[in-house]
Amino acid sequence: MTHWIGFAVEGLVSVLLLLTVIYCTMLNKQLRRLKADEHALKATIAELITATEIAERAIAGLKVTVRDVDQNIGDRLRTAERFAADISRQIEAGNLVLDRLTKVVLAGRPLTDPEGAAEAAEQAAAGSAAADSKAVAAAAQAFAQRTRARARGLAA
Repeated sequence: MTHWIGFAVEGLVSVLLLLTVIYCTMLNKQLRRLKADEHALKATIAELITATEIAERAIAGLKVTVRDVDQNIGDRLRTAERFAADISRQIEAGNLVLDRLTKVVLAGRPLTDPEGAAEAAEQAAAGSAAADSKAVAAAAQAFAQRTRARARGLAA
């Protein structure tokens, strides 16, 4: 009977040894997969580091570009503001000259047409843009007619 007990104990140890070998083989396969995943993960990490460095360089370039554009736009805005102020002053000066010309033309009209002169004076006094432009146009036309008449008189 002791022979059977020794044989059973040896059989049990063999089975346990066989189970250990099978378990170690499974663990070895899992370790190989983990090592392969580790290499893939290292490659992915290296790609991420490279992409991060490229992104950092791109961001630095964008910052420089934004700074340059901001300075350029600021200069252009200041120039545009100066031009706008110059144009505004020139428009005001032009309006003053137009008003003076209107007054000169109205003063230089012949008194043969007192109704037309009175109407032009009323329009000039009213100060509306349409009335001003009509008065200026009429004055310019009268001025042109007088100039032609003088030129004909000099030519004759």
